[in-house]
Amino acid sequence: MEGRLPPKKAGTKPKERLFRGVRMRKWGKWVAEIREPNKRSRIWLGSYCTPVAAAKAYDTALFYLRGRAARLNFPDDVSVDDAGSGADIGMPAALIRKKAVEVGAKVDALQLRSASVFSSRSQEYRRRKEETRYKNPDLNQEPTPESSDDEWSSGLQQ
Repeated sequence: MEGRLPPKKAGTKPKERLFRGVRMRKWGKWVAEIREPNKRSRIWLGSYCTPVAAAKAYDTALFYLRGRAARLNFPDDVSVDDAGSGADIGMPAALIRKKAVEVGAKVDALQLRSASVFSSRSQEYRRRKEETRYKNPDLNQEPTPESSDDEWSSGLQQ
């Protein structure tokens, strides 16, 4: 029995974390929060539609709390001013929350706008495709004068 893993519980799936400090609610929203250093309290960073927005809000707060040594989700894309960090001056939690929510909201808006542009383009493409698709004629009906019989019969005579 030594060295064996405990049996998996039925109906449970392994938790897959996309980003640090981000989790998904049952109803699909993504939320971010972070622990304050040397305290048991957490700073609520908000609820977002996309995981990237929640991760960027977390990165912003972490940068202000820990400075340049922070382990960020997107280390190459620091969206806060690099002039100084909150770790140097001890920013209050309310200000950190405010800055993180601003960044998260901007990213969420950009993500949703690009998704809606893509969605509207794909809908336009589908609509045009439906318009250009040839419909099968009903062979049980007699042709109407508006139909293009002249074009069809002239094609046969050539």
